[in-house]
Amino acid sequence: MISGFGALNLDKIYMVDKIPGKDEEGFVIDLEMHPGGSAANTIAGLASFGVETGFIGKVGSDEEGRILLRDFEERGVETSGIVRAEGRSGVAMIFVDRDGNRAILVDPGVNDTIEIDEVNMEIVERSDIIHMTSFICKNGLESFRSQIEVAERANGVSFDPGLPYVERGLEELKPILRNTTILLPNGREIELLFNVDYKEACQMAIDMGVEIVAVKLGAEGSYVTDGKNEYLVKPFSAKPVDTTGAGDAFNAGFLYAWHRGKSIEECARTGNYVASRLIERVGARSYQGIDPEMSGQRG
Repeated sequence: MISGFGALNLDKIYMVDKIPGKDEEGFVIDLEMHPGGSAANTIAGLASFGVETGFIGKVGSDEEGRILLRDFEERGVETSGIVRAEGRSGVAMIFVDRDGNRAILVDPGVNDTIEIDEVNMEIVERSDIIHMTSFICKNGLESFRSQIEVAERANGVSFDPGLPYVERGLEELKPILRNTTILLPNGREIELLFNVDYKEACQMAIDMGVEIVAVKLGAEGSYVTDGKNEYLVKPFSAKPVDTTGAGDAFNAGFLYAWHRGKSIEECARTGNYVASRLIERVGARSYQGIDPEMSGQRG
């Protein structure tokens, strides 16, 4: 079983003519709403691929919360770890231009307020690995502290820190990194976190106790190492429509292959494949018809 622990957001995706800069204006071409949240997107993908999944998080007492819960229930994700609270659910306003570039504004709502005594430890104990991503921490550090304790108690941890956590600095993240099985940053994030080239940063993470580091490199594919072996894995060709959730899709493909006992190179290739197929659709959870087993084909 693979479970997630992170934010649950309703993504409001605005297709726009351009992403405006300061004092600029643009116009909205279309609007779509999709369930989102980084760890949640990855778990949705894994559930779509037939993996037993669960989730730990928090939603508000509003329609957005009901939509988020319903999507997981329809996918077969165990939702007993999701707290229903008073207040508003998280919302991400995502602006996507014609080339698939994006900008995001997040209202975390109740996401940031999950405390350790609200975490369903039965799910933690049953899971082979807990996949964790960053909270905004606008409303306090309860969720971050809860993740530190879960990392210490989990059977395994998959960690995609994201920029919000990278900006907190290496010292604050060490309690999670020391208990991380698989680290899944992008190139910019790991270089900012360790202040060195991404390959050197990977070795530093391994020296801290991380078992596998997979770095997402966008159009260059991905780099993966376990400290003994290293691979630069080429990307698959794609025609991007919406890059929202591309990194989460890579994580889903990587964890799917890892859960099936594949080599780290095969895991990275599967991550590349799933991400390349997802960005050809609108929405971070548009996994219908994506078969991670097809990653053996050349892109």
